[in-house]
Amino acid sequence: MIIKSLVVNNFRVFRGVHEIDLAPRKQREYHDAPAPIVLFGGLNGAGKTSILTAVRVALYGRAAFGRGMTATEYQAQLDALIHKGVGISEGKSSIELVFTHSHNGIESEYKITRGWSRGQKDRLVLEKDSEELSQMNYDQCQSFLNELIPSGIADLFFFDGEKIAELAEDESGEVLQTAVRRLLGIDVVERLRNDLAIYLKRHDAAALPANIKAQIEKLEADREAAEKAAKAMANETVLCRAKIDLIAADIDKAEGELSRRGGAWANSREQEKAKQNTLEAERKELEKTLRTEIEGNLAYAFAPKALSKLFTQLEAEKSAKQTTSFNAELQSFMNELSQELSFRLADSTTALSTIQDCLNARHSSQQNTDILLDISDREFNQIHSQVNVLAPEAYLRFDAARQRLSVVEEEIADLSVNIARAPEQDQLEAQLFAIKALTKKRTEAILEHKETTESAKRFYREAIDRARKVQKLHDKHKVAHDAESSLTNAQNAHTMLADFSEKLTQVRVKQLEAEFIKSYQKLARKEDLQLSARINTKSFDVELIDENGHTISRKALSAGEKQIYAISILEALGRTSGKQLPIIIDTPLGRLDSKHRDKLIKFYFPEASHQVIILSTDTEIDESYFNSVDFKYGISHAFEIQFDGSTKSSKVKEGYFWEQKSKTVAEVN
Repeated sequence: MIIKSLVVNNFRVFRGVHEIDLAPRKQREYHDAPAPIVLFGGLNGAGKTSILTAVRVALYGRAAFGRGMTATEYQAQLDALIHKGVGISEGKSSIELVFTHSHNGIESEYKITRGWSRGQKDRLVLEKDSEELSQMNYDQCQSFLNELIPSGIADLFFFDGEKIAELAEDESGEVLQTAVRRLLGIDVVERLRNDLAIYLKRHDAAALPANIKAQIEKLEADREAAEKAAKAMANETVLCRAKIDLIAADIDKAEGELSRRGGAWANSREQEKAKQNTLEAERKELEKTLRTEIEGNLAYAFAPKALSKLFTQLEAEKSAKQTTSFNAELQSFMNELSQELSFRLADSTTALSTIQDCLNARHSSQQNTDILLDISDREFNQIHSQVNVLAPEAYLRFDAARQRLSVVEEEIADLSVNIARAPEQDQLEAQLFAIKALTKKRTEAILEHKETTESAKRFYREAIDRARKVQKLHDKHKVAHDAESSLTNAQNAHTMLADFSEKLTQVRVKQLEAEFIKSYQKLARKEDLQLSARINTKSFDVELIDENGHTISRKALSAGEKQIYAISILEALGRTSGKQLPIIIDTPLGRLDSKHRDKLIKFYFPEASHQVIILSTDTEIDESYFNSVDFKYGISHAFEIQFDGSTKSSKVKEGYFWEQKSKTVAEVN
């Protein structure tokens, strides 16, 4: 299994949509495999745990929050996951998880989309190879996911580094027992034993009645009678079918005669008349429209050349009148100026004469236009509007009405022809009555055919039922002979499976012990290397044994030692089961001392699985660990989760803490 991508929308601290690429990318140096580690860095509260929570909620829904949770409690948990940052009021959230999974050697891509709104039940959509599995409802989709990756197993692969140490404190062995049985296949044997136990409880070994033979004879007689009646009804059905065909032929003949007499036209006569009346009314309205437009401004649209000349004359007259008015005003001003200058200047005659000559020359150079129409500006604007605005609009309405009138008149003419073809109703009365009688007769024949068909089916079902009962009696008689041997075989199989389950458990537990010791010695400090382990095959409790053979109490272990113990158990389970599941670890180094941290960085993370998603603070995977050769060669890519205090939300940027800082410095420079 490979988790390819995770998309969260308004989920916990993540505001809006965030798409995160989780598939391993680059190849490891000197290794023919992708680098497995996808590293997330974030300060406390930035949203690291939200990544782990999103994966678990997408896969398991209610089960992601633990056992025994009610629907109301689950709804409250979902509501709490909706982002509550600044400016968000949608009240809805969603998660989309894409992963690949192999079944029977065939790899498929699955996409889970789980969304919910505040106070409403979550919605679940499951796709396989880009096709929605629409035939499954919510519960069926969730059950399918639970079978694909059982939640009891996922708890051991998607975990909080600090909380996983609780595995070391589980004295009941329940968590480990469930994981061992599911991962190592022992639960399949147990299910088979339970099925056999149910069969043995339900099996009724009581003796059958002594009159089986008499019952069989009675059922055989009833079966033969039912078969005989069914055949008789089948013959009646054939006769009814023939009768229906004959009546249908008579109807066709009568309808042909009616058609020759114009019956087809008569059937539609009234419809044709109604349509004709509607078209006549429309024609009157169209003619009224045409008259209205003709009486209005339409005439202007038919004389464009004459109107063009008219407007040329009107424009020239308008300009001439403006020029005359201006010249008169100018001459009046000159007269006033002459009088004023004659009083003030002794020698003003020459200047005034010169100005007057210029004005006279200007007047003579202007083109004279005869004033023929002499209309006002208001009249000019009115004519202009009628010719250039109202007339084109009138023409468009006129042309549309004219074209529609042509179509209507053609349809009226066609309808008149059809109506003329139709004979009067009383001329066809005899043919119509005959067809009506034949139709009624055919309906009765069809009902009779249906009744005989149903009777034949009923008798056939009775015959089949009797035959089935006879077979059941034969089977019971056979079971009576074989019951003792069947019970013996079931009991023997139940006992054998119990022995097989016990021996399989012993073998698997031995393998698990060996893998645990190998992993623990790889991750533990030097002073702990002499420790070994022993797993109880009944309680599945794990005991640590020192070099002197003394049992070490797990309660005496420190928090960091318990975490190393738990991680060793998880790695041993994964290797023993052979299942290829990714590992997601939140706060992996929080409780560990420097020696244990060095061990995990060097020996566990780069080889723990084909995909390892680590959610760390800057003090866990710090700069020295990030750049160490043993760890860095296993990193595919890294992200930093950055929290914005002003919006109370986080965003994911590619690059780890120090990579982000170096990018920022480079951008500034």
